[in-house]
Amino acid sequence: MFSSLGVECNILELDQVDDGANVQEVLSEITNQRTVPNIFVNKVHMGGCDRTFQAHQSGLLQKLLQEDSAYEYDLIVIGGGSGGLACAQEAAILGKKVMVLDFVVPTPQGTSWGLGGTCVNVGCVPKKLMHQAALLGQELKDARKFGWEYSHQVKHNWETMIEAIQNHIGSLNWGYRLSLREKAVTYVNSYGEFVEHHKIKATNRKGQETYYTARKFVLATGQRPRYLGIPGDKEYCITSDDLFSLPYCPGKTLVVGASYVALECGGFLAGIGLDVTIMVRSILLRGFDQEMAEKVGSYMEQHGVKFLRKFVPVMVQQLEKGSPGKLKVVAKSTEGPETIEEIYNTVLLAIGRASCTRKIGLEKIGVKVNEKSGKIPVNDVEQTNVPYVYAVGDILEGKLELTPIAIQAGKLLARRLFAGSLEKCDYVNVPTTVFTPLEYGCCGLSEEKAIEVHRKENLEVRLCFTWWGEWAVPGVVNLVVGCELSESQKDEVEVNHERLWTLENNLRGFKWWGGGRLGEPGGGC
Repeated sequence: MFSSLGVECNILELDQVDDGANVQEVLSEITNQRTVPNIFVNKVHMGGCDRTFQAHQSGLLQKLLQEDSAYEYDLIVIGGGSGGLACAQEAAILGKKVMVLDFVVPTPQGTSWGLGGTCVNVGCVPKKLMHQAALLGQELKDARKFGWEYSHQVKHNWETMIEAIQNHIGSLNWGYRLSLREKAVTYVNSYGEFVEHHKIKATNRKGQETYYTARKFVLATGQRPRYLGIPGDKEYCITSDDLFSLPYCPGKTLVVGASYVALECGGFLAGIGLDVTIMVRSILLRGFDQEMAEKVGSYMEQHGVKFLRKFVPVMVQQLEKGSPGKLKVVAKSTEGPETIEEIYNTVLLAIGRASCTRKIGLEKIGVKVNEKSGKIPVNDVEQTNVPYVYAVGDILEGKLELTPIAIQAGKLLARRLFAGSLEKCDYVNVPTTVFTPLEYGCCGLSEEKAIEVHRKENLEVRLCFTWWGEWAVPGVVNLVVGCELSESQKDEVEVNHERLWTLENNLRGFKWWGGGRLGEPGGGC
């Protein structure tokens, strides 16, 4: 085929060279392909015969056969979040010409934000700061037990908190732009959409369109909150995309959902003194250890958060406009015909997130997308089924949705693409923390997942109850630590799972390892 196209190609017969076995091993490591032929075109791995012929039929092969100078950029990254920025900056450090396209589609309530992605603007950063605001309120109460006396009434000011948090986020946005400029990365505040192979259309806020080409692309578009699809949800409800810059105190709030986002938001809203109800369809913290999840929920109930279980909203109606206004929520039982009504000032939806992969033209270049989830399947080097398109972050199918993981994956991807590195991102046993009022940190398998993987008869489940001295005076509850160990694999990291739940801003515990124990702090994002 290459001869018929008039293309010069080099053929390496591995069974005819002295180090053929070593070359095959390196190729397998780079491409995750163990069969031959193993075809590369202009440094892009095509795969075997079938994929090369498919690329020829689709026109992709002809594009790849063009000289690299035919493209304006070595790399275009679509998405200016943690993973995308990490990849772009690392590629620029390695001497490549890089562009970042980033555009925030406003929420139904009109909220948008600057460069940096979810974590910086509407995720980890503001969430932890609001969580800290709630913890400080609890510290004030505990301080009296330690002898601190104050007569003035202490109250929380929402507007003051929002202003301080948004000022901090603004400084981070500017820092990211400055960092891109210093590394000579082109930043374009436009919406990116593929129009053909290696070519993308960028549309700015004014609707002006510009076209760019690149040899390689990285998708880092992230996710956005889902809506219920019921009357009044987009018109009157908010999500975490709106909450962290909300200009007024939300007042009496209904949080819909049982995800970590739902419990974290409900927790800090209650912690600053608001009336909070969390409506739960089924279980708390799906995917996390359920014993720990219920302990978190129980603690929140003891500290004023109301839980409405086995109900889902079916309608949200505005009764009064205002900041906040009044909303009537009609909900239906998941176990029968019962319906209930209640009045709230704010309804916060936290029912999951949808990948931003549907409207960026992936179908035009043949990138496979999971039809149900919108997530993108990749191999172990973050490569999609289209050889020059890669993906990092929350849009990856079957991977952890954590900021530190996206950053690491982005950096390692750039090094593999442009520096000859072979190091891959490790998605196993990554610690993470849920910043509920009772913080919960974990690493490895939940007990439910451990039973599924290793079977119950092969597991040892240990729980430890302890009490930090500084918590004795204000009278807070025990710290619980637990783990699951497989008898047959006690020395393997995969089954050394740590469960811990803590109070205040301390996240620490013991990891039980066989017959001994190691003190280890939790972490994550």
